[in-house]
Amino acid sequence: MLAGRSHGITIATLLLVALGCGESSLSTIQSTEPIRPIQAETINAVATVGMVGDLVRNIGGPHVEVRQLMGAGVDPHLYKITRDDVRAIFAADIIFASGLMLEGKMSHTLQQMSRRRPVVAVADRLADSQLLPHISSTADAAPSMSSHGHIDPHVWMDMATWSKTIPLIVDALSELKPSAKDDFYARAKQYEQRLLEVHAYGIQSIATIPQSSRHLITSHDAFGYFGQAYGLRVTGVQGVSTDSEAGLLWINQLVDTIVNEKIHAVFVENSVPRKSLEAVMEGAQSRGHQIMIGGELFSDSAGPTDSYEGTYLGMMDHNLTSITRALGGMAPPRGYRGKLESITPTPQDTSSSEESVK
Repeated sequence: MLAGRSHGITIATLLLVALGCGESSLSTIQSTEPIRPIQAETINAVATVGMVGDLVRNIGGPHVEVRQLMGAGVDPHLYKITRDDVRAIFAADIIFASGLMLEGKMSHTLQQMSRRRPVVAVADRLADSQLLPHISSTADAAPSMSSHGHIDPHVWMDMATWSKTIPLIVDALSELKPSAKDDFYARAKQYEQRLLEVHAYGIQSIATIPQSSRHLITSHDAFGYFGQAYGLRVTGVQGVSTDSEAGLLWINQLVDTIVNEKIHAVFVENSVPRKSLEAVMEGAQSRGHQIMIGGELFSDSAGPTDSYEGTYLGMMDHNLTSITRALGGMAPPRGYRGKLESITPTPQDTSSSEESVK
């Protein structure tokens, strides 16, 4: 039996909205349903993506059961909500999303549901000064400074900025279960400290990359916040939304850049097809330039469930370590605390004189 309050809408009605709608034009999700205390011992929460779900799990601890809709390798820009998702949303006490149109095709459904369940889109609630406009590095999309649907949604790529969403989750959970407020706050402080430690590790590691090699080329424009936070120039083969396709002209321009700047490593992403990036590599190789895949990065989703890389801290540790090592910097082969399993080997691994960032 599904839990929750009656609000004059059926699952069948919401399914028609969810499965029949296109991409929403909404730039933010405005929830009109207030958060009220619940009587149950455990909060039943739904999170759209892993980067949000992991925050809720760490802050909520034993007081919260989290159902995550999108798993490893899923592209949230293109994800279509399922009947099981709708049932989970109806059964939830609260829904957590990233927002800023990251959940593109699901955003309209979340807006509809926000009239009947509390929906917290954490990035939507950040200050404008903490957000970046989508300024595409590709030739297939014009730069946009508009705040109406054109803010870069990949905020979690800057760990310091993403940490600003923690109080929003603490407040929401505390309103649902006031008796656990102190525990939520304590757990949040501990988690934030761990998060900022990895952030500091990233700054230190990326700084060891030679200045001439600090150009990160990835499958699509998901790393704008990452580049700003850690001091890298970033270029994506596809635009910020993976709906767009890189044109032949843009690929040729990018090949020129790679050859002229002597870039020897580019990066694929776990939730984005490799085809366009491989075309760039083939173009560079046809001109006698040696280039390799520096590793697979976690962009719009984390790693496998029940792995270290499947956590937010783990995915960022992986990204920071992989990029540092592939671009010629110094970082431990298994990351900040030696937990990584999937770093692509680099020439540094065979060097007996390698130094590591401690």
